[in-house]
Amino acid sequence: MKAYIFPGQGAQFTGMGLDLYENSSLAKQLFEQANEILGFSITNIMFEGTADELKQTKVTQPAIFLHSVILAKTLGEAFKPEMVAGHSLGELSALVANGVLTFEDGLKLVSQRALAMQKACEAQESTMAAVLGLDDVVVEETCASIDGVVVAANYNCPGQLVISGEISAIDKACELLTEKGARRALKLPVGGAFHSPLMEPAREELAAAINNTTFREPTCPVYQNVVAKAVTNSDEIKENLIAQLTAPVRWTQCIQAMIADGGTEFIEVGPGKVLQGLMRKIDRSVTASGATV
Repeated sequence: MKAYIFPGQGAQFTGMGLDLYENSSLAKQLFEQANEILGFSITNIMFEGTADELKQTKVTQPAIFLHSVILAKTLGEAFKPEMVAGHSLGELSALVANGVLTFEDGLKLVSQRALAMQKACEAQESTMAAVLGLDDVVVEETCASIDGVVVAANYNCPGQLVISGEISAIDKACELLTEKGARRALKLPVGGAFHSPLMEPAREELAAAINNTTFREPTCPVYQNVVAKAVTNSDEIKENLIAQLTAPVRWTQCIQAMIADGGTEFIEVGPGKVLQGLMRKIDRSVTASGATV
């Protein structure tokens, strides 16, 4: 079975989407529509902006979403997903790709999500750290033993787990995890504790927006980050999407579930090759490639 996977924050680069804009009238039309919906020229930042401009959450999230969704749409008849999943933000791209959300509603939710997360980041200093070379259970137990907020946030692949929380708690966790044999426990250059309880204000804000948006039945199952299994009921999809902001991204488990359910060919749709790299570390028996027009 053919599975399409959609990347999240961190895959952005200057010039992203420019080839689509220049070579496809449909892509150009959708990018121009996005500028109108957002109320600023995101295309200028995507095509010509600096790395710092692209790194702003309010820009990064819509930019990656647009690159992914517009690329999927320009594939036309060739785009026939039998299962989809997206890493964090990428879940919204996946939901447009499988017909749950319209392009316009998806972009509006991404923009609201980004702004709500930015606000939550500004309300409390927090961060994330990548932990390499330890079993998940060791990382989970270590986080649970620390005073303050620090939790497992991204299960990216075996031996690569991202933790999220208050800066002092993250510092303590990195110190303890290094003592326990982590190959690396390194703070990431992010401005907040995504997928942790510190995102609760953003979750509440996004819940209101999601509950006011029409969710249709999907054309194929979406493997959602929160539950790491196939979901086809639009009400469940909504609930899981709301929960995602404060819950961990179970990416390893999502991919394993897709493979168990018959996924054999995985195609990454969007900027970069991050998910293809993770695929190789999760299961080398399946093929992973990037979508090209």
